[in-house]
Amino acid sequence: MFDIGFTELMMIALVGLIVIGPERLPKVARTAGHLLGRLQRYVSDVKSDINREMQLEDLKKLQVQVAEQARDMERQVNDQLQSVETSLNQSILASADHKADESLEASKPFTPPNSSPPAG
Repeated sequence: MFDIGFTELMMIALVGLIVIGPERLPKVARTAGHLLGRLQRYVSDVKSDINREMQLEDLKKLQVQVAEQARDMERQVNDQLQSVETSLNQSILASADHKADESLEASKPFTPPNSSPPAG
């Protein structure tokens, strides 16, 4: 967090010993340690909250992408079904027309092919 070397720590301890005094220095050091621990826990909590939010945002983006792909897939399947349905309807209609033509021809009276009348 802070870039403090050993010599700087020794200098801070020496100044603290002179300013605070040897009787109160252990209590002040203990209080400073507790405050520093709280600060570190607070920073780690904030970091974990930020990481959780980022993961949640990524999951939401992924959810949107999956939903979009599902809609596209559904649209493609519906298009294919409509295409198949149209072609089946056309083939059924063509088959029905063909059968209707056959039944019309079957219902006509039989007329023999044109034969020429006897010459005479």
